[in-house]
Amino acid sequence: MDDLAAELAMSKKTLYSRFRTKQSLLEAVIDEQFRLVNEDLERILAAPRSDFPDTLQEILACIQGHTNEVKPPFLKDIRQEAPQTFQRLETLRRALIGRHFGELMRRGRAAGFIRKDIPAEISIEILLASVQAIVNPARMEELNLTVKGGFALITKVVLEGAIVPREKVGQKD
Repeated sequence: MDDLAAELAMSKKTLYSRFRTKQSLLEAVIDEQFRLVNEDLERILAAPRSDFPDTLQEILACIQGHTNEVKPPFLKDIRQEAPQTFQRLETLRRALIGRHFGELMRRGRAAGFIRKDIPAEISIEILLASVQAIVNPARMEELNLTVKGGFALITKVVLEGAIVPREKVGQKD
């Protein structure tokens, strides 16, 4: 709290008058980040456009921009030092992805971009499970990934697939 107060050019007393504990400060930061991401995603989905690929790219860019701010050591510290807050972060992330990607998948299916033989809910659950399994401190460290890189790879595999179309096998990228 000393370092933070100095960086904000305020006294520790002023900081503690707003946030009684480090935990409450951490929760406020997390809540604000999720509020900002949610606002951005709602704005993107509310924009008057019908082009699914453009909307998808804008949503992915938005999420990658926000996840670029989160560094693996920060998540590792939260997971170790504040496990209840880490669990809350996971719950917020799951709700955010489920809500916004769920809406995007429904729109994509209605526009003919998403396969109708795979339930949208299953695609969302696969995305959520992948994010939870990979975008966590231990796995990111093992896989040498950043949050942004991990999320980008997951969405690429989930949305585009990992198999090269037969006609492209052997071709250079």
